[in-house]
This record gives sequence, C-alpha cells and structure tokens, in this order.
Amino acid sequence: MKKILTIIALSVTSLVTFSQQDAQFSMNMFNRLSINPGYAGTNKALCGVLLYRQQWNNFPGAPKTFLFSADYGEILHGGLGLTVDQDALGFDKTFKAKAGYSFHQILGPGMLGVGLDVGMIQKSLSGNFVAPDGSTTSTGGGVDAAIPWNGAKNTTYDLGLGLYYTTLNDKLYVGISSLHLTQSDVKKAGKTTPTYVGQPAYAWSYDYVEARHYYVMAGYRLDLNPKFALTPSVLVKSDGASTQFDINALAKWNQMVFLGVSYRMSDAVVAIVGLEWHGIKFGYSYDVTTSTIKTQSNGTHEIMLGYCHKFIKPVKKHGHQNERFL
Repeated sequence: MKKILTIIALSVTSLVTFSQQDAQFSMNMFNRLSINPGYAGTNKALCGVLLYRQQWNNFPGAPKTFLFSADYGEILHGGLGLTVDQDALGFDKTFKAKAGYSFHQILGPGMLGVGLDVGMIQKSLSGNFVAPDGSTTSTGGGVDAAIPWNGAKNTTYDLGLGLYYTTLNDKLYVGISSLHLTQSDVKKAGKTTPTYVGQPAYAWSYDYVEARHYYVMAGYRLDLNPKFALTPSVLVKSDGASTQFDINALAKWNQMVFLGVSYRMSDAVVAIVGLEWHGIKFGYSYDVTTSTIKTQSNGTHEIMLGYCHKFIKPVKKHGHQNERFL
C-alpha cells in the first residue's frame, strides 16, 4: 500500500508543480530576496532568513524545502544578497544557489533597487525508485527503461532580474521580477547497470527545462494606533502558462507579536503566528489544503527564523576653537 501511495503522490505532485517549478512559501512576506534580487540591502541592514517547509504532511513523496537567504545594504551604492535553497519532491531534488547585487537610487519619497542575480541549478534523481508493479533496483524485473535506476545529476547556470521600490518610512513596497531568464536546460543521459544476471543495460535520458518565472509583490503598512499595525500584501506568481495569487494580511502588536492569515488561490488557507524581539524573528504557519488533494493531505507546516542588525554610524563631532579663549 505504501508503494502505491508513493507512486500516486509523485503523480499528483508532478501535475501540481508542473507549471510552478520554484518552491513556494506561505510566509512569502519574509522571503522577498529569493524572488526579487532588487530587494537586496534595501532595509539598510545585515539580515538573514531561514525557512523550512514540509508540505502535505504525511503524504508520501511530498515536497520538503529548505531556504537560507542573507543580504546587506549600504555597500557599493547598493546591496548584496545570497540565497541557497533545496527542494525535495519524492526522488527528485533541486538545489539552487545564487548571489546578487542591487543598485539603489533615491526616487521621490522612497528608494528604487535594481537587482541582478547569477547562480546555479542542480537537479538530481535518486536511484531508489519504486516502479508501478512494486519492483525496485534490488528486486529486478519490470524495470522501466526510461527511469535512471542508478540515479542522475547535472548542473546548469541561472539568471534573474528585479526592480524593488520601498518608501523611506518602510510603509509601502512594490516589486516586479523575473527569474530563470535563460530558461536553462538540465540534460543527462546514460545506461542502467544490471542488478541481476541476464538483465539488459537500459539506456535512459533525463531532460529538465527551467521555465521563466514572473513575480509581482506589493504591501502597505497601516498604523492603526501607536501599538497596532496591519500590513495587507499580495504576491502574484506566473510562468506565462499559469498564474497563482497569494493574498496576505499580517497584524503586529507592540512591534513584537504578529498574527496573520493568507489565501492561496485554489490551494490553501494559511494561519501565521510569530514573535519579534531585538531584531530576531520567529514565525510558524500552517496551511489548510483546499485543493482536490485535501482528502489525502494533513496540512503543511512552515517555520521561519530571521535576524536583522542595523549598523548605526557614529555621529561626527564638530569643534571650533576661538583664539580669544586659549
């Protein structure tokens, strides 16, 4: 039964993620750098974010994603950013790493960041497959010639571009970006090694194309009173063939406790809770699945840990000496 569920899980997740190849996060408001290089350094601080997402809990082969991003502002007339993430889906793993630079320019009441990132994408397939008839690399028999039973791995380059605008009082932000501009192709071909006497060496080929993705984000902070603020935001994701919307609302009390709710179109309703203290942020979100997979999914867990430190420049002291008072 477990083997059958694994096969079903891979089939369903392949259909769901066919268009949107990039990993998604419910707490996207804390993950702007990975989808928009123009964001790098715009908060004029040294910041880092860790995110872990376990999607469709207890569903065999379900996605598990880890992401780390860091950026620093006020350097080279802009900011620098670094993002590393790994997304595991069944026997498939995608590892990405990229570094970016954002040029900052004061524009009206805010600042515009024009960013570019360059990196790599590595795709790998584990050889521990379970075939529809239940056979594996160890049992032999019924081996699909199209499957790389010995595993496969290859790497290609990546490129992204983004514009990000934020007001100097941090109330409003708007961003537009496009990732995987080169639409790089990860290819690998080979032959399986026989696992028992008399088994033929099957030829296989693996071809993965990284689709170009487009993102639009926007948010506005409403200061309802000195201790309470509400920030509605939206994130639009598209690959040109399909589009998905995330609509969010995050409430913060006393600059310390935040609660939020989010709706991902045709996919999930999300609850968010977290704390912020002396630059340290901790957040947790839980997705209630609303799509057709909800009968098999036990929800999605996501954890966020972040830290920001602003470097305060020392105030220059100016003195004046009067020759009358020596």
